[in-house]
Amino acid sequence: MSVSHATVHPVEDPPTTDGEDAPRVRMKDMEGMPGTRGGLALRFSQFMFAAAALVVMATTSDFPSVPAFCYLVAAAGLQSLWSLLLASIDIYALLVRRSLRNCRIVSLFTIGDGITSTLTFAAACSSAGITILIDNDLDSCRENHCVQLEIATAMAFISWFIALPSFFMNFWSLASR
Repeated sequence: MSVSHATVHPVEDPPTTDGEDAPRVRMKDMEGMPGTRGGLALRFSQFMFAAAALVVMATTSDFPSVPAFCYLVAAAGLQSLWSLLLASIDIYALLVRRSLRNCRIVSLFTIGDGITSTLTFAAACSSAGITILIDNDLDSCRENHCVQLEIATAMAFISWFIALPSFFMNFWSLASR
């Protein structure tokens, strides 16, 4: 009976290096990550919409009487301060041409973005619920500032929606290490 036999042909390993001579390749920063122009644009947009929500809600005369509106003012204030702080860090990184790839810095950005975006979303949802209650159920928009309340709530939702890409880019950058 004729049966074929497997033949093993040895293959040489490429020479290994100790890591000292190997060129180090760093992944290019994607737009939207900290320290890029896209990241700066996201931070500035977050700041503008959160500040708009804060100003519009704070200028209504009856916002202190509703805890959900006070919560929106506090969350929008925190979001605007956080975004302004990180925008200034992005401006610094762009001016000195540094990449913000330090693991501790990125994890701080990720945690901060997660907390502030969650607070902003919760505040926008609670304000939207109260605004719908005032407008649709109680039908007392004439006495209240429904248009201003709706604008402030919409600005908070937009600020949260713009904060999500920053959070996901930071989280992805942290997870891809």
